[in-house]
Amino acid sequence: MSDILCIGSVLWDIIGRAPSSLRLGSDVPGRITRLPGGVAMNIAMTLTRFGLRPALLTAVGRDAEGDELIAACLRMGLDCGHIYRSDDLPTDRYMAIEGANGLIAAIADAHSLEMAGDKILRALGDGSLGSAEAPYAGLIALDGNLTEALLSDIARSALFARADLRVAPASPGKAERLMPLLGHPRATLYVNLEEAGLIAKGRFETAAEGAEALLARGAARVLVTDGGRLAAEGTAGQGVITGQPPQVLVTRVTGAGDTFMAAHIVAEARGASRTDALEAALRAAADYVSGDIGS
Repeated sequence: MSDILCIGSVLWDIIGRAPSSLRLGSDVPGRITRLPGGVAMNIAMTLTRFGLRPALLTAVGRDAEGDELIAACLRMGLDCGHIYRSDDLPTDRYMAIEGANGLIAAIADAHSLEMAGDKILRALGDGSLGSAEAPYAGLIALDGNLTEALLSDIARSALFARADLRVAPASPGKAERLMPLLGHPRATLYVNLEEAGLIAKGRFETAAEGAEALLARGAARVLVTDGGRLAAEGTAGQGVITGQPPQVLVTRVTGAGDTFMAAHIVAEARGASRTDALEAALRAAADYVSGDIGS
């Protein structure tokens, strides 16, 4: 049995990194890597490092890139038995450019996941992982690469009524897709400060302000990060707490938020308090961006 379901994007990350600061039109030497990625995949990989066994619910093409991606997932110990494999849709990809001054630009091609729609959720209704009469009652990490229509269906679905939902936007550009889940009583939202502003329809100076605004709009629980500044965790009826990320030299940024989310889930699964879980997540994210944790 798996410890958690990771639902969303599983694709190839193609990342170009340069040691120098970049600007529009820069043409510099660097390194280009291709690694398994996607929000759901990044979360799952981090969970395996902490000893959990995640199952993936996603769409992967029956092309050569898809076969290679599935093989990589299996080598990492991920449960791929419920992945939807499409004969017609290609395996998705993500491309990013990073410099010494952070993420310069990124393009996420998750069209196959979007087109697969609710086919990726079949195991939750056919008895494999759950059904409408006996819904899945464990942890689910859900990412915002799904369409807004599918996320709306999930927010209302009996298949998710008993799950502990942990939700993250794929990017600020997709943050508003999470609006249907804002009032879900069993959902915890993991967002950065920009994404909090997009969902709560405001501009906030601190993560604590963003968390308070999301709670005011009906969120049951939220975690808001703000780079190297104070992060916040807010729970309805219990207020907002904050934590300071460790100061480290940043060598990469893609996947940092996913690492934060996964580490927080693991800490809570092991019985950590609100404060301790937040600190554990911030430490894990700092180790990741500094390069102390391998990709």
